[in-house]
Amino acid sequence: MKHYCDEWIQEWCEGSGWTEPVLVSTDFYWAFPPNSVMPEPIPGEILRLIKSEKGLTKEEKTWLTLAILISLISGAFTYFWHCPLPLVVAFAFSAVTAARLEIETPAIA
Repeated sequence: MKHYCDEWIQEWCEGSGWTEPVLVSTDFYWAFPPNSVMPEPIPGEILRLIKSEKGLTKEEKTWLTLAILISLISGAFTYFWHCPLPLVVAFAFSAVTAARLEIETPAIA
């Protein structure tokens, strides 16, 4: 799941003088700093700042909405069927959603 929109990264790069941002993995961007000939990773602090300013991406909002809807529907089925299994399904889907929403920070060597 992408946690940053490409437009957000491009906007920051233009404002900071960095050029040609490239998505290396789902949460890891590289770009050319000012007056540089080799790309470098965009610092994690900057990515966290962008995320705190901009909020959730469309993909994240979609996953959260699905988790809420599945939980509500499962609650109704559990009530009418007198069976807890739909709640187990809702819990499993919500757990997967929570894991996907986790932002991994790259290890610094």
